[in-house]
Amino acid sequence: MPRLIHLNGPTGVGKSTIAARYAADHPKTLNLDADEIVRLVGGWREDFFGTVDLVRPLALTMAATHLSGGHDVVMPQLIARREQRDLFAEVARAAGAEYLEFVLLAPAGTAISRFHQRDHHIDHVVEKLGGAGLIERISEQFAAYLTPDTPVIETGGHDVEQTYKTLMAALRQHPGIVRPAG
Repeated sequence: MPRLIHLNGPTGVGKSTIAARYAADHPKTLNLDADEIVRLVGGWREDFFGTVDLVRPLALTMAATHLSGGHDVVMPQLIARREQRDLFAEVARAAGAEYLEFVLLAPAGTAISRFHQRDHHIDHVVEKLGGAGLIERISEQFAAYLTPDTPVIETGGHDVEQTYKTLMAALRQHPGIVRPAG
């Protein structure tokens, strides 16, 4: 059964890096990084969040199409509302796939350090919106999204290889399946 593997979490925790690694190791997996699609829309730098709202339905349609073809989708995407998570899960279910969410977390200081060391096309938007302060606020606010059942992978003290191994072990056990409410 194909899977929509949603890597959720604040900026700088390694979502895109781990998603790229997963796709590289799993032929025909779609690495559906919505930030990559955002930059294809004119004006995205001036209205990043508005563009994200435009792109999310496109990304979900892409996911549904790929999942319906019998292939996995890995989606590194920060969301902090359960109704959005439920929408992702419903798209997967409708395509005959499983939805698995894993939250990647690192201490805010680690995430900020990684942010300053990386070169990602959305970094200037993050900087414009508050940079380190924004990352700290997102990290604090994201804690309210978590429940005791949320599968969390700590990335702060681990390198990419260890984080990837942890994800692979978690996928083998299938925790994190979230079905839409109702």
